[in-house]
Parts: sequence; C-alpha cells; structure tokens
Amino acid sequence: MFGVPNDVLQSLNDQNAANTWVSNNILRYSNNVRFKYIAVGNEVDPNNGNSRYVPFVLPAMQNVYNAIRNAGLGNQIKVSTATYTGLLGTSYPPSSGAFRDNVRGFIEPIIRFLVQNNQPMLANIYPYFSNPGSNLPYALFTAPGPVVNDNGRQYSNLFDAILDAHYAAQGRLGGGNVEIVVSESGWPSSGGSVATTGNAGTYFRNLISHVKGTSGTPMKPGRSIETFLFAMFDENKKPGSEEERHFGLFFPNQQPKYGQLSFN
Repeated sequence: MFGVPNDVLQSLNDQNAANTWVSNNILRYSNNVRFKYIAVGNEVDPNNGNSRYVPFVLPAMQNVYNAIRNAGLGNQIKVSTATYTGLLGTSYPPSSGAFRDNVRGFIEPIIRFLVQNNQPMLANIYPYFSNPGSNLPYALFTAPGPVVNDNGRQYSNLFDAILDAHYAAQGRLGGGNVEIVVSESGWPSSGGSVATTGNAGTYFRNLISHVKGTSGTPMKPGRSIETFLFAMFDENKKPGSEEERHFGLFFPNQQPKYGQLSFN
C-alpha cells in the first residue's frame, strides 16, 4: 500500500500533476514492487486537524485512478482513501453504525466513486482507541464468549464490532457492498495503562490469526479480512502522546519486539 500524503492532495487535483505523481512514484518501481493499493489521503475529516484537505480528496482520487488506469494497471492497483472510526457518529451497536451528519457530504461522493469503479474502502481500525480498558479481553480477542448481541449477531471481539459499524455506515449511503480493507490496525507497547508489550503481542498474534481465518465478521461472514498492521517500526521521534511512539513490530534498531509472528 502506497500513501499519498495529505499535503500533496491539492496538487493532485490537476490531472497532469497526478499523471506525473503516478509516473514518479508507482510506474518507476512497478517492475520490482507489487503495489496493491494507493491510499489517497489518510484520516481526512471535517472535524479534525485535517479538515482543510476535505475538498481535495475525491478529485485527487479520481485523477490518480485515471492515471493508474491509463497506465494499464487498473486491474492490479486499487485507488481509495484511508478513513477511520472518528468519522462515525454512531458505532454501537454495530448495525446502527452511521457517519456523523457533517461527514456525509464528504464521504458519500467518495462511496459513490468506489461503487462506480469497483474500488474498496480503506479503514484504520483500532480497538485500542475505543476504551479497551472497560473490557480488555473483548479488545484483545480473548473474551471467552460473545460480549455483544446485536439483533442476533454475536460479537466476541471489538475489532469485528468496529469493522461492522463501518460496513453499516457505508450501507446507509449506498456502499453496503463496497469491501473494506483494513489499512491500519495495531496496539502500542508503552505509553498507557493497557499499552504493554504483553497486551500488544497478544493483540497482534490474535489479530493475525483472526483475519487470516475465514470466519469474517458477523455482518460479513465466511471470508478472510485483508488487514495491514501498524506499524513496522516504533516511530520514536513522532510528536504527540507517548503511546504514538510505540506501535512498531520492531524497535528502531530493527530488533523484533514480539519474537516470531506468523504471517503465512
């Protein structure tokens, strides 16, 4: 997955600039790198510090999509944008998932574009940021049984509940059949009361096992869930809260934090 930084989005509202960007960043390396997705912007939201980028996301997506298609890579590389749970006004129960009222004007045309062009939605799914301390086993995939009963759908982990809330929100805007690829998920090893190496290792191992299986989610059962882990390395110089510097699978010195994780 290759990301278009938010501060580049405005420039890509010009088709020629988007063509050049794809040529320099994708085509130049396509013989050696297998690109699957281009995330055009990350967590752009009318309600957060990225709100100034809202008008530029969809035109940039359209232009990057055109450039990829014109390069003959439309069947190989999908174009989308990375969303997050902060866009939802309602996430519980999952079937009631809905985007915030002032987000709909931003996200609905994006969903329409994805539907028309058979592209997936990307979503960053973080149980860690959904008050996991209130039921830690539910967040770490270690609950002994169902925790939430949503009209007969049984949820035993918070990851599935958040993901299905995103599906429900999309469905309310005509995107119920748009696949969601989890573009980020992870757990910090330090910096908070439940941010420990033990909890993070448990989360990563159980997440990998869950998404590789074919159980899916209660709303979308019977399939694996394509998921990207965040992050490869601790970002030890990242500004912000302490926990933000401890999401890596590896320390900055390239030593693994959790031993052997099985990805196959």
